[in-house]
Amino acid sequence: MTESICQAGGADATPSYSVAVRTLCEFTAKAGDLDLRFTPSPSALEGMAGHAVVASRRGAGYEREVALNGEYSQLHVRGRADGYDPERNQLEEVKTFRGDLERMPANHRALHWAQVKVYGALLCGERDLPDVRLALVYFDIVSQREHVLSEVHSAASLHAFFIEQCQRFLAWAGQERDHRLARDRALGELRFPYSDFRSGQRALAETVYKAASTGRCLMAQAPTGIGKTLGTLFPLLKAMPGQHLDRVFFLAAKTPGRQLALQALTTLTAPQPDREALLLRVLELTARTKACEHPDKACHGESCPLASGFYDRLPKARQAAVERGFLDQAALRDVALTHDICPYYLGQELARWSDVVVGDYHYYFDFHAMLYALTVANQWRVCVLVDEAHNLVERARGMYTAQLDQTAVRALSRDAPSALGKALTRVDRQWRALNAELPTQGPPGAKPQDDGYRVLAELPAKLFTALQQAVAAITDYLAEQPDGLDAALQTFYFEAMQLCRIADTFDSHSLCDLTLRPGRRGSHVSTLCLRNVVPAGFLGPRFEASHTSVLFSATLSPELYYRDLLGLPEQTAWLETPSPFSAEQVTLRIVDRVSTRYSHRAASLDPIVEIVAGQYAALPGNYLVFLSSFEYLEQVAERFQAQHPEIPCWQQARRMDEAARQGFLERFTEQGQGIGFAVLGGAFGEGIDLPGNRLIGAFIATLGLPQLNPVNEQFRQRLATQFGAGYEYAYLYPGVQKVIQAAGRVIRTERDRGVITLIDDRFAQPRIRRLLPSWWTHHKSP
Repeated sequence: MTESICQAGGADATPSYSVAVRTLCEFTAKAGDLDLRFTPSPSALEGMAGHAVVASRRGAGYEREVALNGEYSQLHVRGRADGYDPERNQLEEVKTFRGDLERMPANHRALHWAQVKVYGALLCGERDLPDVRLALVYFDIVSQREHVLSEVHSAASLHAFFIEQCQRFLAWAGQERDHRLARDRALGELRFPYSDFRSGQRALAETVYKAASTGRCLMAQAPTGIGKTLGTLFPLLKAMPGQHLDRVFFLAAKTPGRQLALQALTTLTAPQPDREALLLRVLELTARTKACEHPDKACHGESCPLASGFYDRLPKARQAAVERGFLDQAALRDVALTHDICPYYLGQELARWSDVVVGDYHYYFDFHAMLYALTVANQWRVCVLVDEAHNLVERARGMYTAQLDQTAVRALSRDAPSALGKALTRVDRQWRALNAELPTQGPPGAKPQDDGYRVLAELPAKLFTALQQAVAAITDYLAEQPDGLDAALQTFYFEAMQLCRIADTFDSHSLCDLTLRPGRRGSHVSTLCLRNVVPAGFLGPRFEASHTSVLFSATLSPELYYRDLLGLPEQTAWLETPSPFSAEQVTLRIVDRVSTRYSHRAASLDPIVEIVAGQYAALPGNYLVFLSSFEYLEQVAERFQAQHPEIPCWQQARRMDEAARQGFLERFTEQGQGIGFAVLGGAFGEGIDLPGNRLIGAFIATLGLPQLNPVNEQFRQRLATQFGAGYEYAYLYPGVQKVIQAAGRVIRTERDRGVITLIDDRFAQPRIRRLLPSWWTHHKSP
């Protein structure tokens, strides 16, 4: 659905709704199976070109892009028919396609007929026509041939069809109007669910409310433990009625962030002594892999029972879902399975009808972001909440980065269908030529492991032309052989498409690099990467599309660093709330006699073990030790266990699943004692809550700086060129941010007490100390 119901008029006016023809028909006339089998469709440019070709073939009196309007009851329907030939009295709807038209699902054809019938009804009404010939013109963009299906319909029959669609839509529209009015009334009376705010939480809530009221973005740095999630959701919900806001999107980097948001929303919507449960539709969006009930089946009706008849059962499932209101993953699954439809795609549908959507960053910020696309298409007024916003820099870089490995092309060119062999061979040939043009030796002083890394001054035009041709060839092949791609070829196809798409946006915000490695017979193979460095240009339009965006975290300093890299609007406000914690709650120790630099790690093992064991002996309890890598972690943990076998220890492992991560955290009990070893910046460095005696101290044996390697050095150079702060932006600020996040696991409430031990001589440097929280002042040198 491309457009939502819109209410017009003031609060006392008779509600009226405006809807596009396509939106109307997609809501009322979709039927049959969910079918997600990949079929190449024309691009937007190819579709526009196809429409232009069709129109150019018509006579002089042919009318293009015919604007049509009509009303039924409270509904105003509008749209543009592709063309009308008055001489033949033929109204045309043009659809571009690739491949075999007979493979088009019947429900797609039925939807197309519904659209042209509504256009026909509007045309007959406006021009007082007794009947009209309706034509579906299917235009093959490859052969440039037209396939025309036409039928003559009377004005009376078309009007009856139009009324039927409007009645179906209005039944839902009226319900939506009533929900919106009731929701806004309830939100206007919403009160904070506790007797008082926590220290710092009121200032946060008031500033968030002001940002929503003035339509400005806000960066809010607030310490862990003041209740940032509730302190941001509550004021935005309060602001919804007055600012006529349609949706709130709560976006988190990790699962714990989503869970905290759902807990806060549960608290806000729960019944109170003086009111019933708040009428608020909450939806949790989860990854397709987690929501899929039949991972061994394909997403179409011939394979998956939950895709078969999906659109026939969707209306009742949708109604049941909105009546339930609060839809976390479990509730959404329950509704979907009760109606025998797919939970994941029911969630995608309900994003259009929910008041608050809780999901991952990518739903709003990446290239294919569903929530951003819906916001723009529907012109929604939305508030975007970005939880733990310091994570958005790296996550956004990943969203706008793409890479492709040459070995995949070589393997495919040997085994690909004959129709694709030429195109893939051309890619391999251009790739080999590019490798040959590059020096086989790295720059002077390069380390052996860095020797193959090369940054290209510009995109390799010939290689990208070959890649685009290969993508086109595979697209055409799929149109004829929709089941013709094996897994390897399909993976290459999607990776190549993404690489070409990012190449279209290539500029100084990104690097084009190759990583060479030895191949056979003295040749080289390489990996090509378009690597985003500054995501600001991509994120900026997404912030502009929101009424307000609130980015909050315990670590958003320095402010300018995040403004520069995230592309925040110039008028973005800044808030730093004072810590509710006192210096007496934390004992900060800085050990400046140890270096944890890579070249000094062997010498650091025994001192680190001594420091941790000494603190544990002085005050037994639960501690976390953070190291810079798994290799370093394993070395320290092994040495510690060998020297102190009597102290319980457990450690983070590589690629832990959710159950294993939960098991790690469950070792931290209120009465327990022991040492947990974890990687800084990993799953346990932020977003976990171990209050009271569950955690009484943390040792951070690293400054957290990103690894010194050719890629990060290129980041440093590019960031220095753009912002004049290469080392700080590439290394220092990201590193210290991880340290503060990890240390923030210790003091979670105003009653907590704990010890933070920073182990590295660089922590004693004044410029590093200035980046640490100001309330960490209770400093003792061991």
